Amino acid sequence: MPLDLSNLTPIVIFNFLVGTLFSLCFLYQIVYFLIGIFHGEVKIPSAKRQHRYAFFIAAHNEEAVIANLVQSIRQQDYPSELIDIFVVADACTDDTARVAREAGAIVYERNDLARKGKSWVMDYGFDRILNEYPGRYEAFFIFDADNLLSSDYVRIMNDAFDQGYLALTSYRNSKNFGSSWISAAYATWFLREARFLNNARMICGSSCAVSGSGFLVSAKIIEGMHGWDFHTLTEDIQFSTFCAIHGVQIGYAPAVFYDEQPVTFAASWKQRMRWTKGFYQVLFTYGSHMVKAFTLLRRFAAYDMFMTIAPGNLLSLVAVLVNVTFMIVGSLSHGFLATDRELNMCLGSIVMTFVSMYGTFFTAGLLTTVLERKQIHCKSKMRIVTNLFTFPLFMFTYLPITVAALFLKVDWVPTPHGVSVTLDQVLDGAK
Repeated sequence: MPLDLSNLTPIVIFNFLVGTLFSLCFLYQIVYFLIGIFHGEVKIPSAKRQHRYAFFIAAHNEEAVIANLVQSIRQQDYPSELIDIFVVADACTDDTARVAREAGAIVYERNDLARKGKSWVMDYGFDRILNEYPGRYEAFFIFDADNLLSSDYVRIMNDAFDQGYLALTSYRNSKNFGSSWISAAYATWFLREARFLNNARMICGSSCAVSGSGFLVSAKIIEGMHGWDFHTLTEDIQFSTFCAIHGVQIGYAPAVFYDEQPVTFAASWKQRMRWTKGFYQVLFTYGSHMVKAFTLLRRFAAYDMFMTIAPGNLLSLVAVLVNVTFMIVGSLSHGFLATDRELNMCLGSIVMTFVSMYGTFFTAGLLTTVLERKQIHCKSKMRIVTNLFTFPLFMFTYLPITVAALFLKVDWVPTPHGVSVTLDQVLDGAK
């Protein structure tokens, strides 16, 4: 029988091509999920020796939380003489510097209002450390002031660093899962990132990506830059992309630290606007270099990072807008440009786009919650259950952010932190 090509209208072909392109581009992440489900946690061989480290903490008006972080570092089951703690109190108007000193940190005070942002604080702090303590440290841990560390954090990271990695990321958990539906969604995303992205990448032998806080960089890299040379709105992703392009493998270790998540939608919107704008900055700066790295040099990590920062949501929105436009124009043409069948297919395509997105995010949230249940410290069981349904809605809010960040000017604005809890309180499920 001859093939019936009557259904292959331009809009049908367009939807098929967009769906196929999207599926092919992100198919590898299904493999990551399968590895995360069936392989479990990566195993790191024990270190042959203990290395010397410095902790670097950028802090802006963090007197409420900085002491708890310093305390959690000082309570590591790792020789204290091999760890120093540096805090850069950046343009603080509170007692961050005093509180950090009293907690046991070496404190630098910075008041450069012209160069705002964590990356400039890192550049300033690393420059001083390299000049004042030349050759003393083998690697640096980078943390935010609101973080807390599990007591075995340094020991596990040392095991991984001893394998020869020049950079490492770790397991980002949350200390306020139960504070709101926003904080719960953030926590789910980062648990997913640890189990199903970086853990899977490590198992596959690919390069991982550092994410804001809780990562290690070899002193060789810091010394080579004479500080820190990444200054977009997302210096962490910029660094990860630079490593992927140049063949520097970032490792992952299942060392757990706890991060404070935004509680309100307004705070979340500002933070994610900065992240999204930073992704665009990195994409426009390194896009062609990433393409060359994975097409000519066969560096899969470069492709992985390209897919990480590429605005997939924008492609979905464009597809929806094309279908909406076709429906409107086709309806006004009274059957001249589009039949009723074509219009119904467009409507079905729009509905299926959002249904499939919701289903994908729901499945990701469900698998993360089930497999990482022991890492979710929240007294409210109802919050954990309702998060399964609100997590996809949280992810949908990236759609307007993706568009807005493309056109609006976004400045670096510090995220306020006020959840002052100890590690014991977090593990007990304190909100």
